[in-house]
Amino acid sequence: MILIVCALPAELRGFPPREGVDILPCGVGPVEAAVAVARALAGHAYAAVINAGIAGAFRGSAAVGDALLVTSERLADLGLEGGGALKLPDGASLVGEVAADAGLVARTAPLPFRAARGLTVSQVTTTDATAARLQRAYAPDVESMEGFAVLRAAQAAGVPALEVRGISNYVGERADAQWDFRAGAQAAVNALEAVVARLNATA
Repeated sequence: MILIVCALPAELRGFPPREGVDILPCGVGPVEAAVAVARALAGHAYAAVINAGIAGAFRGSAAVGDALLVTSERLADLGLEGGGALKLPDGASLVGEVAADAGLVARTAPLPFRAARGLTVSQVTTTDATAARLQRAYAPDVESMEGFAVLRAAQAAGVPALEVRGISNYVGERADAQWDFRAGAQAAVNALEAVVARLNATA
């Protein structure tokens, strides 16, 4: 059984129900995503988790309507402002980066979707200044609000996870973002169809 996680049902409206797949709309943002996925994984034994939906692309990394497989995620602005190590007692450390499961990445590698680096934010970037800051700090390809949380919750539960994103906009000035929700959602659905078919074929 595969658990597919999206923020909102509208992102995957074109993906029809099928046997062996559960779809979980988790809500918007990293907290809602982490809580929903942790609850779902505690209550059912899933073979894999796929986070799927729309995302913004940092300019030069992808175009609106493209689909990408996100193989690593960073959580933006965790720790000390401006960077640097945050010293915590008793050897505790912050977890601000997580990778998609290497096995799932290898199984989906033959698909015609480029691997990408994701950045999870708590608010959508709407200025070029913030976009430039995030690019300098994290070198991401795409921005979402749930990617890190879903991959991290799955990792903590010991369930392999992967992320599929359709590009709906460019990260930066809101007026120049060229938002196209339909194009991003359709790209996500098309890629998700291919990923699920590939995982089922190689199970």
